[in-house]
Amino acid sequence: MSEKIIEIENLSKLYRLGDIGTGSLRNDLHRWWAKIRGKEDPFMKVGAENIRSMKAESDYVWSLKDISFSVNKGDALGIIGKNGAGKSTLLKILSRVTAPTKGQIRIKGRVASLLEVGTGFHPDLTGRENIFLNGAIMGMTKSEIKAKLDEIVDFSGIAAYIDTPIKRYSTGMRVRLGFAVAAHLDSEILVVDEVLAVGDSVFQKKCIDKMTKVRSEGRTILFVSHQLSAVKGLCKTGVVLVNGQLKFDGDIDGALEYYASTNNSIKGQELILDDLDRHQSVGQIKFKKMVFESYPVDFGQPIRFKLMLETQGTEKYFADVDMAINISDRNKSCIVHCANKFLGKNFSHTDDKLEYHFEIENNLKPGYYYMTLFLRSRDIIQDWIEDQIILEIQGSNPYGYHSNGLIQGNVLPGFNISQVNSKVLL
Repeated sequence: MSEKIIEIENLSKLYRLGDIGTGSLRNDLHRWWAKIRGKEDPFMKVGAENIRSMKAESDYVWSLKDISFSVNKGDALGIIGKNGAGKSTLLKILSRVTAPTKGQIRIKGRVASLLEVGTGFHPDLTGRENIFLNGAIMGMTKSEIKAKLDEIVDFSGIAAYIDTPIKRYSTGMRVRLGFAVAAHLDSEILVVDEVLAVGDSVFQKKCIDKMTKVRSEGRTILFVSHQLSAVKGLCKTGVVLVNGQLKFDGDIDGALEYYASTNNSIKGQELILDDLDRHQSVGQIKFKKMVFESYPVDFGQPIRFKLMLETQGTEKYFADVDMAINISDRNKSCIVHCANKFLGKNFSHTDDKLEYHFEIENNLKPGYYYMTLFLRSRDIIQDWIEDQIILEIQGSNPYGYHSNGLIQGNVLPGFNISQVNSKVLL
């Protein structure tokens, strides 16, 4: 039987919005008196939920509400959800950065956390000194840290600056050092929030490889990322948070499918893209709307849709627009990759009234697929929505076979096999 290393029961976190005061001295004193007696805040409205799209009707919001699940030793757990779902709050509570409003947490072992860029770093201390500071915070002895020091510095790739104060580091350098410290010190649990998106692609792969090795050593990983392919590759189990509540707890395939299906809010043929999570901060233009000619798409019929963009500032002209579409299977393996650059077409976005029409030949096996939208202009990534749009292909296969499930692969091409009599030469 697997040993539980983290147990969470009815965990909730309440945040107060707006001003700290209640609006009157009498109520403030009433709240203070309740607090020193260990009582609940008499002005707390427990009915408020964390719904970002709605205007708050209370001075309070439940960032987490009655969360319960457990993590086995050696598991790699992916924590998935939209921005504001409560993922970072959960990790902060598990890392003892903040306390829960109610509920219980039982953790066996030391926790190493990388929650935000520069978490636990003192800006006036050097990189080397901060390694020792972080290690001490996590309960490591000086000799334990010394034994890992060279490995940490080598992994971070900033050896030339290790004796320079942290305040002179770039954001990427802080991420490199922070991850190197968290991953290499001997903790039983590694907690990683969405900070790897700051690093370059080479370093991201390096981090994923390191976490895979950490998992193989029997250590437990809690991983938050909007890069769903990374979550899929690293984690075996997953939980999905929606508006501070736990909606799914199970294997990672089920978690990713649940998350994608609940975020695929196609109304008829139209999908508004505003609320979908971005792989990184949106630039000066972003994807606004996606409209399919027909949805779901029938097998064998072209996949036709149009994209509309929205500019974020006063500037309306963007030259050298690179727009790409990926279609991936449930294992996040890319099947189709289309871009205007592949056809030698150069676009300039001059007005938000412009539409970009796509037509893709379709031999995809009936089922569900993920779509990724990518937008670059002026050699800058402007927008990137990864694996959050569900593409449904409906219908039967072209061969007339009774079971799609027995036909392997994702593409069903037309083919023919014939039997021909021939004279055998002896």
